[in-house]
Amino acid sequence: MAMSAVVTTHPPRSSVDTPSSDGEALARIRDLRVRYAQDAPVVLDGVDLDLFAGETVALLGSSGSGKSTLMKAITGFAPIESGTVLASGFDVAHLKRGELRRLRSHVGQVFQQFNLIGRLSALTNVLTGALYGAGPVNMLGTFRSADRRRALELLDRVGIAHKAGEEARSLSGGQQQRVAIARALMQNPRVILADEPVASLDPRMSRTVLELLQSIAREEGIPVLVSLHVLPLALAHSDRIVGLRHGEIVVSGRTAELDAEKLGCVYDIEEEEDED
Repeated sequence: MAMSAVVTTHPPRSSVDTPSSDGEALARIRDLRVRYAQDAPVVLDGVDLDLFAGETVALLGSSGSGKSTLMKAITGFAPIESGTVLASGFDVAHLKRGELRRLRSHVGQVFQQFNLIGRLSALTNVLTGALYGAGPVNMLGTFRSADRRRALELLDRVGIAHKAGEEARSLSGGQQQRVAIARALMQNPRVILADEPVASLDPRMSRTVLELLQSIAREEGIPVLVSLHVLPLALAHSDRIVGLRHGEIVVSGRTAELDAEKLGCVYDIEEEEDED
């Protein structure tokens, strides 16, 4: 077992400059253990995590630390060997296929590669976030007027309403990621998972996207779990930080109480040098 550093499973009560952690967690993970095959190595071991309304939690770790698997476990895409994952009122380990679809409709996801349909307009890509709730109307390739208004409002919310009619593939990386965020919001999610959302962006746009995600968390009351590889970005754009190493949480605490030295245990120096 890895040695733990600053470990606080439950965040302290809110202060004036941080979101409130009062109330029930919108996602709660206890003693989570994940492996992808019976004889395969354990990917996550004994992970505990709560996500509360209004907060942005940065998930730090080297490649292979288990960050993406943790997010997949929340949406039922990773096999839960033991432990519990409760998300948006669902017990993820015991859901049937139809129930998994309902769970995933409540979880907005933002990916490193944007996952947009390039030939479709920015507006239509955002509208795809409403597919679960729009019913048979969109089987005809159309959307309700209310959905179209909502999609335009969300494009305005992320600062690119003027790009609504342009094909997604014609947009810059930062613009595409903002379309992806608007698409996630179109689901009216209870939780947002952002898996390395700025890995393909330049430093300036990385800051813009992370500031946007943090403002959404605070203004909409939606917890955002964002996995990152760059320590300064986590320190600048989160309320809490959770550090994974070899599938275990080795540090967890309020961002204001952490620094690079306290977070150093997250990274294996030799592994990082090998990657370089």
